Amino acid sequence: MLILFSSAAADAEPQTKIRRPFFTVCADTHDEKKRSFDEQHALLAELGFDGMTHLGLGKIPERLESAKKYGLKVFCVYQSFNFNKPLDPKLSETLACLKDSGTFLALSIEGGKPSDASLDDKAVKLVQELKAVADPLGIKIVLYPHKNSWNEKVADCVRMAGHFDGKVGVMFNLCHWAAVDKSENLETVLQSAKPYLAAITIHGSDTPEEIQTKKGNWIQPLDAGSYDLTELFRILDSIGYTGPVGLQCFGIKGDAKLHLERSMKKWKEMMPVR
Repeated sequence: MLILFSSAAADAEPQTKIRRPFFTVCADTHDEKKRSFDEQHALLAELGFDGMTHLGLGKIPERLESAKKYGLKVFCVYQSFNFNKPLDPKLSETLACLKDSGTFLALSIEGGKPSDASLDDKAVKLVQELKAVADPLGIKIVLYPHKNSWNEKVADCVRMAGHFDGKVGVMFNLCHWAAVDKSENLETVLQSAKPYLAAITIHGSDTPEEIQTKKGNWIQPLDAGSYDLTELFRILDSIGYTGPVGLQCFGIKGDAKLHLERSMKKWKEMMPVR
């Protein structure tokens, strides 16, 4: 839990308490136990998570129904879209179950060379078409920077979001940032995303420099890796970010219960209740 203090003395009583929701991302993709939705959600509720991400456009109603039973929220549905291909005419029907749910649609964009600004018009057109589907359902569009996608950098997403008067959000994903950027650029990246920042994802990680030279490990439990998350949260505090935080678990093998327990323990150490 983050506690914001007034400008009074440091030992003054806290004025406002802000809790960042904590949800999982892809915790089921490599889980050796192959848990059902109900089994996944029972575990997340037991460990103290607030919800999860749903990957892809299939079985969304089943995910929503199961999450609700365990008092959890589906924070976002993630899907990639290609700006060289037409949208599925049934997309509105597929997403209708998310109407006014507070679940956002996180998307990466395919179809062109990463960060090729000459393709901005095609990307803007795609986002406009998606908004035409999502807006009547009360679903927010959030751009998800993903390595090797057209929008692989946060800067690509910020550039796109700027075309939509703050009505399109941006995610910051530690894993994809570490794969394409430098440690010293972190504050500049987050400051640029501040007006649009809708969610972030974290995990244990080695440094960007280690990852990019193949000397380090990418996505790990939160208590592992050489990268110190202290600076990330210092910057998030400084820009006033109080939104949801996702725990990226993609590619972590074994029994998900074991690495989720480790990550939740570390999260509580990082965000103590004071």
